[in-house]
Amino acid sequence: MTPLPFFVYGTLRPGGVNHGPFLGGRTLREEPGRLPDAVLYDGPGYPFAAEGFGPGVEVRGELVTALPEAYPGLLAELDRLEEYTPGDPRNLYERVAREVVREADGAAVRAWVYVAAPAVAARLRARGRLVEGGDWFRRRPGPSSRARAR
Repeated sequence: MTPLPFFVYGTLRPGGVNHGPFLGGRTLREEPGRLPDAVLYDGPGYPFAAEGFGPGVEVRGELVTALPEAYPGLLAELDRLEEYTPGDPRNLYERVAREVVREADGAAVRAWVYVAAPAVAARLRARGRLVEGGDWFRRRPGPSSRARAR
């Protein structure tokens, strides 16, 4: 498997509660980025990105490139943190490779992103609270997705 950077948008961002414990001293680069065609939902102390919303919406976060020697262990630790096990229907998140836009130059960068697993995404679409602007650190919960659909 080719090492990919990670796109983080919640507690793993610099300044977030999980950044230091998981990423501190293990990164080569951290730079602002955007995940297009996705929205952000307010969760129980952490957010969920959900895909498939089309152009005009995005999730803001950071592209994090791990130090090569830290990558294998970091990938395993982040999978555990995000409660992701390949193929497990009980997953909260799915780890998927997506094109993320790097803020500095607008380049598309393939990165790992933890997005809401299908069952979680369905619940969020039905009654979740959107984070307006797609930025967890600047969140002002928007109306529920149900209210917005009316």
